[in-house]
Amino acid sequence: MNRAALKSLRVVVIAGGWSDEREISLGSATECRQALLDAGFAVVDLLDLADARFLNSLTGGHYDVAFVAMHGRYGEDGCIQGLLEILHMPYTFSGVSASAVATEKELAKAVYAAAHIRTPRGIDLAPRATLTDEQVDALVGALGLPLFVKPASNGSSFGISRVTERAQLPAALATAGAGGGRILVEECVEGMEITVPVMGNEDAHALPIVEIVTGADFYDLKVKYEPSAMHHVIPARLEPGVYAKAQELAVRAHRALGCRGCSRSDFIVTDQGEPVILETNTIPGMTAVSLLPDSARHGGVEFPELCTRFIEYALEAAEKSI
Repeated sequence: MNRAALKSLRVVVIAGGWSDEREISLGSATECRQALLDAGFAVVDLLDLADARFLNSLTGGHYDVAFVAMHGRYGEDGCIQGLLEILHMPYTFSGVSASAVATEKELAKAVYAAAHIRTPRGIDLAPRATLTDEQVDALVGALGLPLFVKPASNGSSFGISRVTERAQLPAALATAGAGGGRILVEECVEGMEITVPVMGNEDAHALPIVEIVTGADFYDLKVKYEPSAMHHVIPARLEPGVYAKAQELAVRAHRALGCRGCSRSDFIVTDQGEPVILETNTIPGMTAVSLLPDSARHGGVEFPELCTRFIEYALEAAEKSI
């Protein structure tokens, strides 16, 4: 489809919902909507999933394509994607299965292992897990200290704790399990923190790598939404061979999970130069300070063009699924 025809389509940006990341989603959606208008799209509406009139507005709006700007539960886990599939409405980013698997960190780790991508050693625990003293000793003995304790299916660093002492573990488990989901306890892999955005469907390719410099224990929620210039180094200061390896692994993860449109995989690069994958985000943040837009801008793709390409990838995927 040529660009003139593309920009005559009716676009709906879907955001909000009920997850911990609601406000982040609304911020992303507002900026994506404006970017699409700046790119020349004539009709770009924004709908909040939590609005009681959402479904009527979505089905009655005669939209040609949905731009999914949601994060967390119902938005990044395959739920909204399933609804859009039922409605036969093309939508941006990954489909139902890739979204669901990438969101569940323990399932994603199994996919990474099958694709020969190293992940941190970890243990998956039941919701609201409590451990005996003997189990705590065994866990610390197996994984060492420090540890990371996190919800198995959350994002934006909600519920994550860095445990440096054995006595901190029960509180960290309670924090991670507060939402009622499964809990992941992982070893702390030391090294440079990077993120590798990937764009495309079958032609997926990596964008410039972003090195994350925080001065904090980890890239937490506060740091993520501070001005990008404070924390993003682009391109990452890696030896060329390691840089290429990290990009190759991010594309491999994108394909192994079945992602489309874009993804963003986070890694720790050890002192030995080995990238260790932490997770893959199927709907990365899309605010002015977000990592993927910052990387794309460094690569010469400004935000309106980036959002336009996401629409193109969505239509391409829908056409091939017919």
